[in-house]
Amino acid sequence: MIIDCHGHYTTAPRDLEEYRKRQIAGLKDPASAPSKGSLRISDDQIRESLENAQLKIQRERGTDLTIFSPRAGGMGHHIGNATTSRNWSEICNELIHRVCTLYPDNFVGVCQLPQSPGVAPANCIAELERCVNEFGFIGCNLNPDPSGGYWTDPPLTDKWWYPLYEKIVELNIPAMVHVSASCNPNFHFTGAHYINGDTTAFMQFLTSDLFKDFPTLKFIIPHGGGAVPYHWGRYRGLAQDMGRPPLKELLLNNVFFDTCVYHQPGIELLLKVIPVDNILFASEVVGAVKGIDPETGYYYDDTKRYIDAIGWLSAADREKIFHGNARKVYSRFAARDR
Repeated sequence: MIIDCHGHYTTAPRDLEEYRKRQIAGLKDPASAPSKGSLRISDDQIRESLENAQLKIQRERGTDLTIFSPRAGGMGHHIGNATTSRNWSEICNELIHRVCTLYPDNFVGVCQLPQSPGVAPANCIAELERCVNEFGFIGCNLNPDPSGGYWTDPPLTDKWWYPLYEKIVELNIPAMVHVSASCNPNFHFTGAHYINGDTTAFMQFLTSDLFKDFPTLKFIIPHGGGAVPYHWGRYRGLAQDMGRPPLKELLLNNVFFDTCVYHQPGIELLLKVIPVDNILFASEVVGAVKGIDPETGYYYDDTKRYIDAIGWLSAADREKIFHGNARKVYSRFAARDR
């Protein structure tokens, strides 16, 4: 079985985007703000949005199941206020639930959190509980920078986040560290801000004792860990200079990486540097890079092809990467499989 741990509903019906535009316009003119019930998306629209996109790609590339969440770039936590974020997150998560209900063998849900700059993360708990307990979601996406590129909130290791971590541990789910769109023109959102977020989160974890306080808390750092694998020696050296424990002891019981790396040398570096037990298969389809690599003739985001091409990877390690590690990190798979 092949489980893709990182998929977003980037192909959602246009009605969702139109609703969001009206919601944002309503911030200036509250009288024009749409009600939550005004969004109408049929099951047929959902099917049409997936059949020639994610489902078609699953069939072509041999993926069995995608861990699916709302479009990361669309979370837009910097827009409006806490109420704006709550209403938008509820709508997006309900749509993911409908996808998973229509295609239970193809998708399992992960939720967007209603984060907002300066608003305590504890404000997200009610929506997280709803998505896990009522919808059967198995994880959440956690934005380390709700300000959209300005990093105004405390680091992920600050006690500001602890009430949310307590609930995440209680619910026995992992969090994928995932920023949203950048409103800072210095940072292209998928090419810079996403990778910055991944790298920054890892360094925050390295400098803290977060996992002493939460020994079972689990994070997935996507996009191959940002700069982390390439600079593994730097991080090992920094930890050593700071008198921190070795990275394996300090972080690797709690921090995992996905395979959203879009070229063969990058995937091979990831697998040579990071222990296999800490790597989860992912492609981010349909995601940041949609085109065909002219050097290979294949899609950049066909990450399974890169892993298949590595001759020195054992069959046991392939099984871990393709599904075994995902089942361990996303602990609620056990209940789903029963």
